[in-house]
Amino acid sequence: MTTVDRARADNLSRPVLFTVGGILLLAACGLGALILSRTEPFDLDEWWNALLFANDIPVLIAFSQVMNFLGAGWFGIFVVPIAVALVLVLIKRPWSALFFVIAQLASAGAVQVLKHLFGRARPEEIIVLSDFGSFPSGHVANAATLAAVAYILFPRLFVAIIGVIYVMLMAISRTALHAHWLSDTLGGAMIGVGVVLIVGGFFAPLLVKERSIVRARERHVSAAPQ
Repeated sequence: MTTVDRARADNLSRPVLFTVGGILLLAACGLGALILSRTEPFDLDEWWNALLFANDIPVLIAFSQVMNFLGAGWFGIFVVPIAVALVLVLIKRPWSALFFVIAQLASAGAVQVLKHLFGRARPEEIIVLSDFGSFPSGHVANAATLAAVAYILFPRLFVAIIGVIYVMLMAISRTALHAHWLSDTLGGAMIGVGVVLIVGGFFAPLLVKERSIVRARERHVSAAPQ
């Protein structure tokens, strides 16, 4: 990474983070309100759900069950966040760890608020146990939160690509299990990313300073005589 690229990566503009994050959260709420105003799912929702139901692929269902375990429950809610936070602390990035934990909690809280606010029914073909409310998808919101935090902390193209793929796979898995409509997964993705950007706006100065300290430490170690 060149000096210019590094400077751009370090420039966590608070107004941009707050603005884009707010737009995403408002868009998710708008989508939820539109869903609430309808008596039937969107045509695209019904088409996608029927397509997956008619083509019940065992490998896809098995994969989706694994994603179901990874994305929520005791593993997704407790093990993954604690493990990630501990790793960040061990590599001497405590502010990053706190940012991640708060973003996870805020994202999960926003999902639960919207689930109870909109109270959307899940597809009748659902094949896993799930909590109340179909919109938005908590699994996808959790995946999007993890992906967005990872990119803010480690702004690399491959991190963004991996994050997008992970969120898309989680979205597919939730609809393959008929736990969510396709629009639920879109809402979950917007909530996850939106919350991360807003929380990131508050943490931006601390994260930039911490990143500079880490790089200065790395330069000192590399410059030390072997």
